[in-house]
Amino acid sequence: MIYFFDGSKDAFLTAFLLAYRDEDALLTTGNHQLALGQKSIFVRANTEKARRCAARLTELDARCMHDLSLLLRSGEPERGQIAFCYFRLIAARQRPIRGELAEEAVLRAKECIRRVTFEVHRLKGFVRFLECASGALYAPISPDHDICDLLLPHFRSRLPEIPFAIHDIRRSKAAVWDGGHTFVAPLERAEIVLSVNETGWQDLWRQYYASVNIPSRRRLRQMKGYMPVRYWKFMPENPSAAIGDLIRETNAALSGSPDAAPHLRGSVQ
Repeated sequence: MIYFFDGSKDAFLTAFLLAYRDEDALLTTGNHQLALGQKSIFVRANTEKARRCAARLTELDARCMHDLSLLLRSGEPERGQIAFCYFRLIAARQRPIRGELAEEAVLRAKECIRRVTFEVHRLKGFVRFLECASGALYAPISPDHDICDLLLPHFRSRLPEIPFAIHDIRRSKAAVWDGGHTFVAPLERAEIVLSVNETGWQDLWRQYYASVNIPSRRRLRQMKGYMPVRYWKFMPENPSAAIGDLIRETNAALSGSPDAAPHLRGSVQ
């Protein structure tokens, strides 16, 4: 049986209860081709069942709900099944299992969580804010995982006096600090007016990057390992300029993409 759910925690826990004793269960949030004779069901979240399931699992492992939150944020297409196998093993063993790396279910869950937390760490250094005419800051991002709200505490502590929005272009949502509160809101498209100083700030980024770059000592593989190409499109220093024709290839690949940069007109409220 294939159990489809909407990706939320309550829907996953509801599906987990239904699928726990099904040896052939597959939990997924996306499209899946049904095999001949295979059945499927779309599981809607049941808040009360999810609450009871979470309470029981937390008795077995106090940190497991935190693990679940990270697993469901993953951009991995099989995240639902990875989480299901991991939590079914917790329930079967009646104890925490995160250290039992000989188990494939644990290893896959651990690696999935690692990729999510590592991208949060990376984007703390790769997010580039644009200064708007209103004084607010705006940063477009397109992460592999659903993490824009996990960046809020870091930037709120760094910029406590300045409102800002971190816009996940891929998922059409934004994490916002308005100077007094943080929240996440749907945002299909942003239209902003840049401040008169923004061009100068971007020029400073480019000057800094040019001053530390040593063309005669290029290490392209190492460079892309520390700063993956998929993050470059929102960086004013434009690292692709350091490696010649790649800038044209990158820009061509991005044209028409749903992750393209937002229109820089209109206003940020």
